Amino acid sequence: MPVRQFGNAEKADYLDGLNPEQKEAVLALDGPLLVLAGAGTGKTRVLTCRLAHILTTGRAYPSQILSVTFTNKAAREMRHRVGKLLGEQVEGLPWLGTFHSIAAKILRIHAELVGLKSGFTILDTDDQIRLLKQVIKAADIDEKRWTARYLVALIDSWKNKGLTPEKINSKQSYKFADGKGAELYKTYQERLRVLNACDFGDLLLHNLTLFTENPEILTKYHQKFRYLLVDEYQDTNVCQYLWLRLLAQGSENICVVGDDDQSIYGWRGAEVDNILRFEKDFPGAKVVKLERNYRSTEHILGAASGLIASNQDRLGKTLWTEDEGGHKVSVTGVWDAPAEARIISGEIENWRSQNRPYNDVAILVRASRQMRSFEERFIQLGLPYRVIGGPRFFERAEIRDAHAYLRVLKSDTDDLAFERIVNTPKRGIGATTIQKLQTAARSMGISLEATTRELTKTDEIRGKARTALRAFILDIDRWRQEARDIRHTEMAEKILDESGYTQMWRDSKDAKSAGRLENLKELIQAMDEFETLDAYLEHVSLVLDVDRGPQEDEISLMTLHSAKGLEFPLVFLPGWEEGVFPSQKSMDENGLAGLEEERRLAYVGITRAREKAKIYFAANRQVYGSWQSSVPSRFIDELPVQHVEAESEQSQQHGSAVARQIASDFSSSFERAKSDRDSPGWQRYQANKNKNFGRAPKEIEGHAIRRPAKKPTSAFKVGDRIFHQKFGYGRIASADGNKLMVAFEKAGEKKVLDGFVERA
Repeated sequence: MPVRQFGNAEKADYLDGLNPEQKEAVLALDGPLLVLAGAGTGKTRVLTCRLAHILTTGRAYPSQILSVTFTNKAAREMRHRVGKLLGEQVEGLPWLGTFHSIAAKILRIHAELVGLKSGFTILDTDDQIRLLKQVIKAADIDEKRWTARYLVALIDSWKNKGLTPEKINSKQSYKFADGKGAELYKTYQERLRVLNACDFGDLLLHNLTLFTENPEILTKYHQKFRYLLVDEYQDTNVCQYLWLRLLAQGSENICVVGDDDQSIYGWRGAEVDNILRFEKDFPGAKVVKLERNYRSTEHILGAASGLIASNQDRLGKTLWTEDEGGHKVSVTGVWDAPAEARIISGEIENWRSQNRPYNDVAILVRASRQMRSFEERFIQLGLPYRVIGGPRFFERAEIRDAHAYLRVLKSDTDDLAFERIVNTPKRGIGATTIQKLQTAARSMGISLEATTRELTKTDEIRGKARTALRAFILDIDRWRQEARDIRHTEMAEKILDESGYTQMWRDSKDAKSAGRLENLKELIQAMDEFETLDAYLEHVSLVLDVDRGPQEDEISLMTLHSAKGLEFPLVFLPGWEEGVFPSQKSMDENGLAGLEEERRLAYVGITRAREKAKIYFAANRQVYGSWQSSVPSRFIDELPVQHVEAESEQSQQHGSAVARQIASDFSSSFERAKSDRDSPGWQRYQANKNKNFGRAPKEIEGHAIRRPAKKPTSAFKVGDRIFHQKFGYGRIASADGNKLMVAFEKAGEKKVLDGFVERA
């Protein structure tokens, strides 16, 4: 039976507006393809046109295409664009979504094979912490010293690497409670199965178990998916990488789109190596580079491209644009953070005086603590601003409480939801009673709700607590019965009213109570967009990017990490000093890998700008209450001179090396910092400049797939006479990369690293 064609393959109007490289990426439908898409080069357009082309040419049904994104917003946009390109509503595309949503869908189909039921609950971080507190307490571990929040992060990092409890080695296990990490991880996983629940990390981890232990299931999906499309491939972690590798073993028609120069999420498990080794993973893969930028001016792209060229681990590309000239990237030295905020505020006021909106402006900082001086200045001047990355709607306490009631309605094994609401609002059920229920539940191996039903029939719980628990169970039973006959939005309102939860906030004297009640009303409206309660709760569990509503005209203030994917006509980049940016912590903990990720972050920051990018550094900065002198970031020296102009409060000039320009022109900042050889800033700068950021080849821990290690080379060759501080003089007998076998005159034959020898 032929596959239905959508639209008209002969007309294919969507191909007309593509540049040659974009078109090449869209038409290359056979075999593995890596689309190396630089910032602002139209990668989303390529992905959607490619998906449309597969459908138009009849290569696959919508249900035979697996298309993976990182955010729900990106998935929605892709679905909308494909329909628009084809001029008709595309039915299906059921496998277009985020990693987590697709993995959850697969897991619900085969849940029994990993010890779950199809109606399992997906826990958020708040639920994870509460469950792990119970696990830590049951293991008699000091929770103040070894916190549940830390264990959540640790387990999440293991799951991001695809590691089950059995694969945790002793070294990893010692990261928590003197070697008890793996044991607690195992107990946590067992508790999740009893609760018929999993966390976000489990969605993909259980998929790996499902595919590796049930080859026939994997074969089924090999036969199902004719094409795989993956967005933002540079941001995948090890678990996501392994999941994709398994699915791609069927049809090798896998297309990944990404930019190794924009891999900035190593701190949360992303592996830039995944995109760097794509050609080794898929021999014969086609590589298409998208280098024509449609966002920024020539000088902005030139500055960003020159900066990122200092990175060693990259596939290499150079952005260009037909938008020649424009404003050069400016670098300004200031005395301290308040001066930085004052000057930038003045620039913004000047921008606004030219009838340009505040929405055009973004301030991108390396660390959130840098925001304070800007906020104080904006409040003083009355400048409107928003901080991107604050608390989201679904993370508010009142929304979490309402969701807990709805989760209990749907599941009698959701202990975390039950525990959250059993005494909210206050019913006279104290901590001692709840602890007694938890202990009994663990002992009997049943849920808290089931335990409550049993214990309230006996005298083990007495008085007001027993009466309240009985009444609460009766309420739950009644709500479940009524939920069969009325719409879920009406049921939610009924539960919030009858439980006393809405009245609790009406009676509260808290100034935020009115806002909380409004949020509950908004919640009901949000639920109305979904046909069923199950669909709504699934959405809440998986949503990663809750969209803000229409905004007023405001300056955007955010971290560089939050800025990825955004663009603004005017971008300010403050705090470019050694130790601040690049981050001292990142360099200390990760060496060269950390430094290169910091440089990629700088590249991302500059390429957010469409018209103007302005960099600032301060000669003095207050860090945790104490003032420190500092010197400009090495990234400033790495900016190409022809694309940069140096500025100060007094003047502006063009010319030679950027940092030297500023030093000679700006006597009150860089000159003073640099001349003070005893200053902590200068010492940090020199220490990092001289540091050997060597990096050992990494492996994918606990898995058969190994990273093809880059073999280091040496400047020395066989026969060279060298000197070693410990072994003295000798001559190189053989060399294996940077490992040298040396015949020393007094010490005999020794194997040494070339970094420890010098030419004699």
